[in-house]
Amino acid sequence: RRKMAASSKADILRALRDATLEPVELPDLDQSWTTFEDRPAQFSTVLQAVGGRALRVRDIEQVNRELEQLPAYAEAKKVCSLVDGIRKANVRIEDATDPHQLEDVDFFVAAGQFGVAENAAVWITDEGVRHRVLYFLTQHLAVVLPAAELVDNMYQAYQRLSFAGPGFGLFLSGPSKTADIEQSLVIGAHGARSHTVFLVG
Repeated sequence: RRKMAASSKADILRALRDATLEPVELPDLDQSWTTFEDRPAQFSTVLQAVGGRALRVRDIEQVNRELEQLPAYAEAKKVCSLVDGIRKANVRIEDATDPHQLEDVDFFVAAGQFGVAENAAVWITDEGVRHRVLYFLTQHLAVVLPAAELVDNMYQAYQRLSFAGPGFGLFLSGPSKTADIEQSLVIGAHGARSHTVFLVG
C-alpha cells in the first residue's frame, strides 16, 4: 500500500510539473477605485457591521472620557497603553520579559498608523511594541487613529506601506470572530472580544 501511495504521489507531482498553462496578463491597476465622500462615516459603518465600534473624538482627553463609558474598560483591572495620556494604564509592556506575563491584560490601547474606509481595517505594526502578541492576548482592544489618516481603499493602503527592514504588520478590522462552526458567528474566538477605534480630529 505504501509503495502504491508513493507511486501515485510521484505520478501526481510529475503531472503537475509537466502541465503548461497559458500565460495570463497581469490586471491593469490604472483604473477608478472606489472612493467615499465621508471616509470616517464609511469606516464607522463597516466597523459596526463586523462587530466593532468607531467613535469620533477631538483629542486624548475625550478618548479618556469615552473609555470610561465602556463597561469593559471600567471593569478592567489590567490596562496596557501604547498611547500617551491614557489615565488608567497600569501595565507597562516594556516591563514584561516574557509575553506570557501579559496573558491577563484586560484592556489594551494601541496606536494605528492609518485606516481604510472601505473595510474598516487599521494598519498596525510592532514599532515600539515589545510583545506584539498583546494585540491578540488582550480581552478588549482599542485603537487610537488620526481621522486624517484614513484612505479610501486597499489600493491606496498598499501604496502607503513601506518596509525599511524586517518587521511585523497587519490590517486589523473588528474583534476576533469566526463562523466556522455551523455558520454561527462567535465573537472573541481567538483574540480580542471587543474592538473600538477612536478617530481623533
